Amino acid sequence: MEVFIERCAGLDVHSETIVACVLIGSKDDELIKETETFPTLTKDLFRLLKWLEDHDVTHIAMESTGVYWKPVFNILEDFFD
Repeated sequence: MEVFIERCAGLDVHSETIVACVLIGSKDDELIKETETFPTLTKDLFRLLKWLEDHDVTHIAMESTGVYWKPVFNILEDFFD
């Protein structure tokens, strides 16, 4: 698979947890994958934001059940594409 975005994340949002996965790499590098699980309290959403920033993530894809994505989106929307 050809790499288009070198630092991206995927979020699987549930009512009480968020599973975040960061993929880092270019077409010339081996792909690095890191996964972390966060609670959904506001303070933990800011921890998620810091974790994503620490990994220099530029793009995020989010999958969610119901409306659980809304608080996550509200915190992350100004920081990522």
